Amino acid sequence: MYGYQCEYCQGTVQPRTVKQQVFKHRDGFVILEDVTIGVCDNCRNRYYSADILHAVHAVATGKSSPERTEQIPVTHLKSA
Repeated sequence: MYGYQCEYCQGTVQPRTVKQQVFKHRDGFVILEDVTIGVCDNCRNRYYSADILHAVHAVATGKSSPERTEQIPVTHLKSA
């Protein structure tokens, strides 16, 4: 599945297991832990398999239950 050419810099996409990867979904955010993704060995662009994206969608839309829920602080920056 890996070893293909990066679409941005012509580097090679290699598998890498990351501790946490955050995904923004139209229905919120999902964090996957200890997930293997593709990372370009040159520019570090990240690539995600269809299985990963389907899992994110399932959790974000409530079709699959998350293992736990985290709170994320939110604030506005004041204009100068």
